[in-house]
Amino acid sequence: MAEIWPIGVFTSIDAGFGVHLEVVSELKIPSIHVHTPHGNMRSEEQARDFLARCTDAGVTVTCVFCGFEGESYADIETTARTVGLVPEATRQERVLDARKIAEFARHLGCDTLGMHIGFVPEDRNSESYRDLLAVTQALLDELAEHGQKMHLETGQETASHLLQFFNDVNRDNLFINFDPANMILYGTGDPIEALKQVGPHVRSVHCKDAVWAPEDQRGTSWGREVALGQGDVDIKKYLETLKEIGYKGPLTIERELSSDRLQQKKDVGQAVELLEATRAELWGEQA
Repeated sequence: MAEIWPIGVFTSIDAGFGVHLEVVSELKIPSIHVHTPHGNMRSEEQARDFLARCTDAGVTVTCVFCGFEGESYADIETTARTVGLVPEATRQERVLDARKIAEFARHLGCDTLGMHIGFVPEDRNSESYRDLLAVTQALLDELAEHGQKMHLETGQETASHLLQFFNDVNRDNLFINFDPANMILYGTGDPIEALKQVGPHVRSVHCKDAVWAPEDQRGTSWGREVALGQGDVDIKKYLETLKEIGYKGPLTIERELSSDRLQQKKDVGQAVELLEATRAELWGEQA
């Protein structure tokens, strides 16, 4: 595995948008983020089986992403209502689920949990915000007991709002998984400027691309995800900025195209080529 910017891909064991392990193996991708499987697939035995398959394929699990029952990304309004720990009706249940996912991650030998926490409330004095803060802190404290950390994925907040939440949480095992396309999809800010702003907290990244929604619809209607290099992210500038902030970890490709697995595999393969070529251009023999 390359020492600087090893290539990764977002995978799925039994559900979700990620590619399957067979594709990872065939494309010779050395690291993965894993979308957590359904509850009945999270046993220690299931984890051992999956880890053995990863070992056979020469693949390292670098992050396990939380996925909760009832989440929907149908549109921005539905996402705000259903995703992450923010929705109050499901918050306590999902915190318990996140603890179980963290245990599953430990069975995989992975010390990093990823999550879309949801649309963090703007009003920092509201009861909902204070409770979200408390449950997040308690979850992070429990993760810390097991040597684990949490990476919150970008997109649903502006960079400044996310930083304010980080400051309020005030835990040293909370970091950022930066996804540039999400800033465009949600209409929350220029991804390059956002990356510069949150750079000190970035410990993992997604390499995903998207096209802005029309200007008068940004933040209320989705942008559109496209194959890496075909959207508005400016992948070379993105990688140049990652280098500037000192990030050397995996470049994890995410291509949300589970409805067309063949095209998804093709797009991921082309993304690998693009990232490897840009890595060589920016780092030369160091990579």
